[in-house]
Amino acid sequence: MEQRFSTLHSAPEASRRREGEQVTTGPAGDPVVREATDLDSDYSAAGFSGHLGWGARPAVIAIDVCRAYVDPESPLYAGVEAAAASIGRLTAAAREAGIPVIWTKVEYEPGGADGGVFFRKVGALQAFVRGNPLGDFLVDVRPAAGERIVVKQYPSAFFETGLAEELHAEGIDTVVLCGFSTSGCVRASCVDAVSSGLIPIVVADACGDRDVRPHEANLFDMNAKYGDVVSEADALAHFAALAR
Repeated sequence: MEQRFSTLHSAPEASRRREGEQVTTGPAGDPVVREATDLDSDYSAAGFSGHLGWGARPAVIAIDVCRAYVDPESPLYAGVEAAAASIGRLTAAAREAGIPVIWTKVEYEPGGADGGVFFRKVGALQAFVRGNPLGDFLVDVRPAAGERIVVKQYPSAFFETGLAEELHAEGIDTVVLCGFSTSGCVRASCVDAVSSGLIPIVVADACGDRDVRPHEANLFDMNAKYGDVVSEADALAHFAALAR
């Protein structure tokens, strides 16, 4: 049975709350204490966290699986080695099942003019200037021969890349998202996928961020509003069923 995503409550504020209380902020910025409710139940009761399910034809999109996030000397190092290994298993299973695997990478011209305001905002994007080895794919988790590589300058795999139109033309209706970072390019791609009429399936184990708090918060929010968040085991089981 597919496991539905449930948030792990790890925010620092949680340790300061008394049992049965939740602190929020009022209109004037003053703290308001109210009785705590289960977050999943609260969202479900409000009409969030609907279940989309899998479509008929999925494709995997492996987002920015590059050295910048696993090299301890990189400013973008996120300690996501376990998630990278999960991506390796996910993409291998997709190939075995005949499911298309698409990779994205970020690359800027020297000076970053093609990155616009985004390049100005995030200084760490210097890691992706053309020729910097931090932008390279990982040695053991990388595109196979013939797999599509989408080069992008902005967070979403879909923004100004033509990818959504290509997938629709190919009859793909579901995108299985994995990669880095959860709160950045994975989330942006999830929002743009659903906005483009594609079903986003986000594989939690195969995504990573530089801190568990934005990772978990964004998985929760994507599951509540934009797509379905599943485990690696659920995704692998679905791939295996398609291969039969």
